[in-house]
Amino acid sequence: MTGTTVCRTVVAIALTATLAGLTGCTSSGGPADGGPGGSAPPAATPQPSAPSSTAPPSPSLTGPSAEALRAVERATGRAGSARVESTTVMGSELSLEAAGALGWRDDGLTGTLTITYTGGTTAETMRRLGTTAMEARYLPDAYYAEVGDEFADRVGGRHWIKYVYEDLEDLGGGAGAGFADQMRNTTPNQAVKLLLTAEDVRRVGEEKARGRRTTHWTGTVGGATAQTVDIWVDDRDLLVKKVERGRTENGELTQTAYYSEYGVTVSAERPPAADTADFKELLASQGG
Repeated sequence: MTGTTVCRTVVAIALTATLAGLTGCTSSGGPADGGPGGSAPPAATPQPSAPSSTAPPSPSLTGPSAEALRAVERATGRAGSARVESTTVMGSELSLEAAGALGWRDDGLTGTLTITYTGGTTAETMRRLGTTAMEARYLPDAYYAEVGDEFADRVGGRHWIKYVYEDLEDLGGGAGAGFADQMRNTTPNQAVKLLLTAEDVRRVGEEKARGRRTTHWTGTVGGATAQTVDIWVDDRDLLVKKVERGRTENGELTQTAYYSEYGVTVSAERPPAADTADFKELLASQGG
């Protein structure tokens, strides 16, 4: 495996984590030149057609719809954790499934997800490296991704890659800062916050989601490069389902997520240091 391939792969793993971590189309930030199939590693996730973090904020929603959605935002925030199941498709680049539990307390994101590659060019690259699924561990200061034996052989026999958020912020072009924010802020109430900026948000009506009675809300964000955000909320003002749709440079990005068992106990242990490779050090050693 060449140094460039190692660089591409470790960034592709981080991309997978961000998508699986439920950022979906709410993320901002942009890619550098190149990608998992190119000649250089991207500095961040592919950019959905969304306002950048420096763009002027959209007008805040007011009225009964705003009151209802703010109640959802508060209830979801107070719950602090949930079990999560999601599917993500990003054009022909990547499709994946994720399942596990995430917590979002004051000290940051924590939890563990099992991420399974189901299709796309990135998935094919990972399969060639002997990895069809991986465990992702989120801690307040860093994210850890497990890799298979074949890839571990290329990084000193270590089976975990550590992504420190502060290191991600140092990536070139300013894109890394947005990437780090995405990795830290993958909580279900982010979709509600986004809907509160949509001028056309509306209550669709009562619907069943996973056998539960829910209220369906929808809205578009991003102006000329519109994305859609749909949420289904139960009678406790908690998200049951979320669907986000947008576009990236690699095609349409669609994510569907389901939430259950709010308040579940969440834990994530740091892998052994001797079995962990640091993302920043890997890039430096491979000329990234």
